[in-house]
Amino acid sequence: MSDRAVQLLAFLVGACVGSFLNVCIARWPHDLSVVSPPSRCPKCERPIRAYENVPIVGWLLLRGRCAGCNLPIAPTYPAIELLVALGWLAAAAAFGPTLTAVRVAVFGTVLLGIAVTDLKHYLIPDGFTVFGLVWLLAAALAGHAVGDQGPFASFPDAVVGACAGAGGIAIVGWLGEVALKKEAMGFGDVTLMAVVGAALGAERALLTVFVGALLAVVIFLGVVYPVARLRWRSRGVGAAGEQLGLALGPQGDGEFELPHVPFGVFLAPAALLTLLFGYPAVAWYLQRL
Repeated sequence: MSDRAVQLLAFLVGACVGSFLNVCIARWPHDLSVVSPPSRCPKCERPIRAYENVPIVGWLLLRGRCAGCNLPIAPTYPAIELLVALGWLAAAAAFGPTLTAVRVAVFGTVLLGIAVTDLKHYLIPDGFTVFGLVWLLAAALAGHAVGDQGPFASFPDAVVGACAGAGGIAIVGWLGEVALKKEAMGFGDVTLMAVVGAALGAERALLTVFVGALLAVVIFLGVVYPVARLRWRSRGVGAAGEQLGLALGPQGDGEFELPHVPFGVFLAPAALLTLLFGYPAVAWYLQRL
């Protein structure tokens, strides 16, 4: 099979995976099954037909609205499908038809699901973290068996990394709680770091926390805080903020409150960046010591 055929197949598979990811994002936060019932409109409960459920294309055919009640269908659905499809395509282009390509693609998909769910609902469902942890440990064993480890941690390092990642972030959360007199880190962040540690090992898991904190500071100070101040001054939160589920300040008069953005939103992209560029970044830094 040619490289282009492999990449096309990866794109199509990724689009289907992205469609299923949408189901997980919509249902897991509410403790609903992702298997049944079949997808349907939340307003008129009209079942979504097979051709309407085709990733990306189905939303375009429906023009972004339910065929039964004309309820708008959020563009985030095809956006996630397209993003996952492009991610799988990129993994296939970078690593070819290998186990490493599949591992990178699946890991990125899980991280995207975690980030979106944490952003919308301020929680990280166990479905993502349990699957991610089991998948990464099993893939580490498979990678050792076929000699295709790629940028991932070996199985022993994955086990140690999972424990170190979860334990390290739990300690940080406890220290933050002592200092701030309130919860500083949710349990979802602990399970997320177990997944990150299983993928990267203990050393790069620590680097992930640093990169995630750096992303959080830059985005919070550069985007979230200024937007929150503007919205507070205008006495309200815009519709875009409500759709994202961001607590960007009080609606109406009152004292300004610091906006809350979950840390998992930053840990997830930091983990993917560290997986792909962590070793080169560390090597570059050590050469300059």
